[in-house]
Amino acid sequence: MEAVEYFEVECDEPAGREYYRKIADIVLLDHNLLRVIAKLHIFIDPKIPLFVATGVTRKLPGVVRLRDFADVNKKESSVTISIGDETYLAPLLRLLWEKFGKDRVNQPDRFTVLLTLDQGEQEGLEDLPVFDPSETIYKDLIYVLQVIQPEGFKVRRQYYGKGRFYLVASEDTLPDDTEELVRRKFALMGEEL
Repeated sequence: MEAVEYFEVECDEPAGREYYRKIADIVLLDHNLLRVIAKLHIFIDPKIPLFVATGVTRKLPGVVRLRDFADVNKKESSVTISIGDETYLAPLLRLLWEKFGKDRVNQPDRFTVLLTLDQGEQEGLEDLPVFDPSETIYKDLIYVLQVIQPEGFKVRRQYYGKGRFYLVASEDTLPDDTEELVRRKFALMGEEL
């Protein structure tokens, strides 16, 4: 496993800084997220009170398309999908049901899906995006940051996307300059929001 390139906990109280560093280490390790984080900066000011966590992810895996885990065999009015990896079968079925309707999707066994589709509907089926791992990874990162943040910090602002994520939390209202504060914390890591 690669080490996090940059990991800093910023707090005026040395004991608080060490305490939150240990919490962050344990929680990130328990949720197996250290492998996706390249940089993480946590800022805690108990006087305001305010918690800010900013981070950068490593390059995440790309979107999984139907062709990545199944063979697609087309005929005049039907398609047979032979599943090679069951990992993405459940999201595939949900997607096919939503797109074509349950009455046109048949699954005679766990490795085969039969579709009743005209030739126009068959176009580009192999390229159908089935699963985007970045969506779940970012949601997991935000969840983990909520676990790390101090108890009782219910007012939050969060963002994830484009290799960046942050969570700002407080017991009270968030400061007016929240965006600027987040930008400064990204700058400490040598990054831009």
